[in-house]
Formats: sequence, structure tokens, C-alpha cells
Amino acid sequence: MESGIVLKVNEVFHSIQGEGTRTGVPMVFVRLTGCPLRCTWCDTAYAFHEGRPRTADELLAEIEGHRCQRVLLTGGEPLVQPAAFDFVSFLLDRGFEVVVETSGHVPLDRLDARAVAIVDVKCPGSGEQDRNHWPNLDLPRAQDEVKFVIAGRADYEWARDVVRERKLHEKRHAVLFSPVHGVLDPGALGRFVLEDALPVRLQVQLHKYLWPGVERGV
Repeated sequence: MESGIVLKVNEVFHSIQGEGTRTGVPMVFVRLTGCPLRCTWCDTAYAFHEGRPRTADELLAEIEGHRCQRVLLTGGEPLVQPAAFDFVSFLLDRGFEVVVETSGHVPLDRLDARAVAIVDVKCPGSGEQDRNHWPNLDLPRAQDEVKFVIAGRADYEWARDVVRERKLHEKRHAVLFSPVHGVLDPGALGRFVLEDALPVRLQVQLHKYLWPGVERGV
């Protein structure tokens, strides 16, 4: 029986996860179309509008062809499409591990409790600080990961204060600090973290080092 779930999809590809605690792990990426945010450092603007409708059953057949049980739903902002919530459950019911990368402005209370969300908290340097949906950080979803993309010292200090004030390191599986690629030196960010003895995980976007200059399908 067909699921009836239809999504506007930008691309589907098999690659190496470049961010979060699953960095280095092969996954099937399903990139959905659309995002209402316009972060200054966005590297997937092609997903704002490009894409075509696809059913969940079509996507499942393509995913299964990659012989990988881990699926990452990303965008754009995948959860801006309401059907994405049902698609996550659709995959989980079929035995897949599902990770959702979300920009943090969409409420997560509808997200299947079996999924893992990598939730952005938008720093001032993104230009979208006012779009953060702060109640997401109060949900009892301890498996989720919280990510701050940091463009400079001011963003770091802002993020540091959010982590401390909200005690995020005590509530979430991981708190990730990621330098904007090509803007903030990862070593400089590492020094900031060490100087403040901040209980966070420094990360870089691994895929940009594996395949430099490649924008799509990675």
C-alpha cells in the first residue's frame, strides 16, 4: 500500500556524514527543497527552490539501492514541509536510523521521538538570530545534538553564554561548535573553547576537506 506521502526533493545521494557525532559515517542524504531563512554563510542556496515532487515509496526504493541503513534528512530546511514529519516516521518504521538536520526555527514537538535532530542555534553572524525557536531546547529529547555555526569571536561569546545559561551540555547528547568554513580558522575556535574550558565539541565540515570545491552531492 502506498504511503500517500509526497515531498519536494532537491537531491538524494550516498556520501560521508560531515558533521555531528556521526562524522565520517556513510549515510544516504535526502535533501528537501525550501527554506525561509537566509543565513549569511548558507552553502546550499540551490535548495531554496530547485526540486521536484517525489513519493515516499519512490524515495524508499532509491534509498534501499544504496544498501545503507542510515538516512539523513536535510535541506534547505526539511521540516518546513509538513509531510517531512510523516516521512521520518515512515523510514523509522522500516528499520532505518534517521537523523534530521534542522535550522532550529521549526517546532520539533511533532518529530518522531526515535529520530535524532541536529538543531542549529542561529548566532548573530548568521543574520537570523531572531528566528530561533527557543522552546526546542527545552524539549525532553536528550538524543538530539545542538549546533552553533560560528563566524567570529562575537558569535563564539554569544554561543558560549547560551550554552552556559541554558546548561545545554547537561541536556543534550552533544553541543557542537562549527566554524564557518573559510571565514573562521578552526584552530582559533579551538583556542577559544580551551581558554574557557567550555564543555562542547569542536567540529569542522569534513566533506569540505574530503571534496574541496564540490558543492552538490556531498
